[in-house]
Amino acid sequence: MRRLLIRPGGIGDCLVSLPALEHLRAEQTEVWVARANVPLIRFADRVVAIADTGLDLLEIPGRRPPVLVERLRSFDSIVSWYGAAREEFRTAAEDLRLPIRFLPALPEAAGVHAVDFYLDQVGAPRGATPRLDCPRRNGGFAVFHPFSGSARKNWPLERFRELALALAARLPVHWCAGPEEPLEGARRFDDLRELAEWLAAARLYVGNDSGISHLAAAVRTPSVVLFGPTDPAVWAPRGERVRVVGTPSPGEPMDRIEVGEVAAAAAAAAL
Repeated sequence: MRRLLIRPGGIGDCLVSLPALEHLRAEQTEVWVARANVPLIRFADRVVAIADTGLDLLEIPGRRPPVLVERLRSFDSIVSWYGAAREEFRTAAEDLRLPIRFLPALPEAAGVHAVDFYLDQVGAPRGATPRLDCPRRNGGFAVFHPFSGSARKNWPLERFRELALALAARLPVHWCAGPEEPLEGARRFDDLRELAEWLAAARLYVGNDSGISHLAAAVRTPSVVLFGPTDPAVWAPRGERVRVVGTPSPGEPMDRIEVGEVAAAAAAAAL
């Protein structure tokens, strides 16, 4: 059985669906994901960046790369979260008689954790925790990542700085940021595997609802993750070392979370 798994989306999207992807592993498994996520997929025989496949051209008659169509037809089974909401793409796959099973990309039911939503889709038992096999070691430092995919989900940077000062006597703080996130002195990684290994050495991680927070949880770093606009029952990183601090009421501005609350959660998590 040769199976292809196509999973678009960011870091968090990839990680919350990782147990479902692993459940779908076949005798030969190929996975297509966003380029940044390629280093995170270790269970497959081959991992390819979606951008390198020409997959977006499949729904355009006259522009379909013959090599792509032949490659897709070489699989016995294809499970795809790509194109599930695009009728033109699904129609093209049907016209070409490709063995694709399309699955919805976003959780639909309130209160069902995203990991369980994807496990339900593939007929796997609920409750699995995304894991990345990075050796844990105590580097004696904390990592703060004060960003996310939306400004609404970000705890104010000055609150992060207050927290860093409060922890300074017991734990040095290193800052982490993505390539386009403005933060002087922050560590930046081009390879997510290298970032995961660095996070695995941290004694504590603090961040917003973001893909990096899911990454920290997946390497079992004690983590405090801050929530406001989004539902932690669905999107909180899953793990026994994860503590969630939310706004007093769902949807309230992130500045409603006080530094003392986060400091107490950090102390309980790792100090």
